[in-house]
Amino acid sequence: MRERAIPLTSHELTTRDGAPVVVRRSARRRRTVAAFWEDGNAVVAIPASFTRAQEREWVQRMLDKLHRQGERRAHGAGRRRPSGDAELAAHAAALSDRYLAGRAVPTSVRWVSNQNSRWGSATPAEGSIRLSDKLKPMPQWVVDYVLLHELAHLLVAGHNSAFWRLLEAYPETQRAKAFLEGVAFATSRGLGREPEGPEGETGC
Repeated sequence: MRERAIPLTSHELTTRDGAPVVVRRSARRRRTVAAFWEDGNAVVAIPASFTRAQEREWVQRMLDKLHRQGERRAHGAGRRRPSGDAELAAHAAALSDRYLAGRAVPTSVRWVSNQNSRWGSATPAEGSIRLSDKLKPMPQWVVDYVLLHELAHLLVAGHNSAFWRLLEAYPETQRAKAFLEGVAFATSRGLGREPEGPEGETGC
């Protein structure tokens, strides 16, 4: 069942700086609430079971959170690349909501410079995700794949069929995998050693 967008009230709702607000209710979303920028709108995703009072409360909370994070600039820039950790965490929430029904809720998402054997890593027990800063020059659809890969590891630790089914919704999965394989091939030919691929830490 797809999330459906509904207005908060009969009056147009906007953020403090005038951006339109869209509230999405989802039957698949049980307790988690997410907020992110999408096509110039501040989107707040909530469980379908929320009452109107809960909706008003949580929409205001999440709009305040977006304001504090300074994400207003992100919607004005459209597809601006998430360069800082706060932007990366907000982008992860948006990807989780769009492709994983908001089920992957990391406790932290950050760029790291000491990850030389993998593009990304996740520790499901802690809910933490780390992305190699070597990804920053790469196309955004590649970065999004690695980030989604690690988000999926918060739901399924291994690389079994259930794990790969989670990534089927992302249209660039195969293309991004091929891109990273190409990078690995090129670096193996002497152009510099880079991480081999995204992995999810499972305590091994």
